[in-house]
Amino acid sequence: MAQPVTAQPGGRESLGKRLIFWDFARASWQYDVVVALILLFIFATPRDWFHDQPKAASVVFMSSLHGSSRVFIATELLDAVPETDRPQRAEALIRQRTGKARHVVRVEPIRDEAEQEVKGFIAYTAP
Repeated sequence: MAQPVTAQPGGRESLGKRLIFWDFARASWQYDVVVALILLFIFATPRDWFHDQPKAASVVFMSSLHGSSRVFIATELLDAVPETDRPQRAEALIRQRTGKARHVVRVEPIRDEAEQEVKGFIAYTAP
């Protein structure tokens, strides 16, 4: 009867299995090599390979002020909207974010120190 072929103790299959199952004694040179490879992968891999780009929240609820809530809305969400349509668009954005309908009383732009560039918008909502 034929004997099944088994992996040699020092063969490739054994090394692959040991790598996958992390079967190295701690503080051995093999363990150190595997740790170094993992760290190299973590720190040397470009972020765009995983489409992992930090993204700030575009609609942020701020503290209430005299019974009305304030909501910060990112510039790119309301910049192209005409000023008269901004409250309606802000209501739609807030409803999309929370699932609750809120009445937006007014929307004010936040400008930089030189009053040149709009950095965002504050929407004031009524309860």
